[in-house]
Amino acid sequence: MGRTLVIGDIHGGLRAVHQIMERAQVTREDQLIFLGDYVDGWSESPQVIDFLMDLGQKQNCIFIKGNHDELLLDWLEGHTENFNEKMWFMHGGEATVLAYEKIAVETKKKHIQFLKALQNYHHDDQNRLFIHAGFTNMNGIRFEHFPKLFYWDRTLWETALSLDERLDPKSWLYPKRLTLYDEIYIGHTPVTRIGFTTPVQKACVWNVDTGAAFKGPLTVMDVDSKQFWQSEPLHELYFNEKGRN
Repeated sequence: MGRTLVIGDIHGGLRAVHQIMERAQVTREDQLIFLGDYVDGWSESPQVIDFLMDLGQKQNCIFIKGNHDELLLDWLEGHTENFNEKMWFMHGGEATVLAYEKIAVETKKKHIQFLKALQNYHHDDQNRLFIHAGFTNMNGIRFEHFPKLFYWDRTLWETALSLDERLDPKSWLYPKRLTLYDEIYIGHTPVTRIGFTTPVQKACVWNVDTGAAFKGPLTVMDVDSKQFWQSEPLHELYFNEKGRN
């Protein structure tokens, strides 16, 4: 039996992906769960998608949808009326657009199919939830009225962060959302915002976005042992680029 490994937000940093795969000594027996945001930030977003598509042919991979992945899909399909393109450029989209100038039309079509096939979440048989951002419905993912919140929500993480650790989970004051799943693995909101560059657990929520889009490393974590491996900080791997800094 291989391990179940969860990977945080990549944001176009293929060099970091290669590092964590090597440092974690990933084998084809391992299940890999990618939490989304494969693009926008560093210069290799198309190459990241190529790598993931190839990897998915070789072993058990689960690819979760991130908000930046949807933005790229909209742009590739010409649906820029769906979002603020100027804002997207400011948050990593410009590097992605520049990178795609060198990509063939046929490859872009394959990337569109990959992006369309991304999952909103993965809920396993051990009651662990893997999701890019979160959910808002108090009864859980299957009752969410607005699927976009699976990859845009920040309130789940904010709730976990603000929770008084002394509060009994059986108390009526305890947030119901944090009682539904044994563990929830998210990305989306970098833990560098609260001064960390390693995975952070609050209540049942594990945040594995360690700031790879900015000046943090990329992280892969064994969900059973909680051991994790990290790349070098991305701004050191792409020393002549700005990323999202």
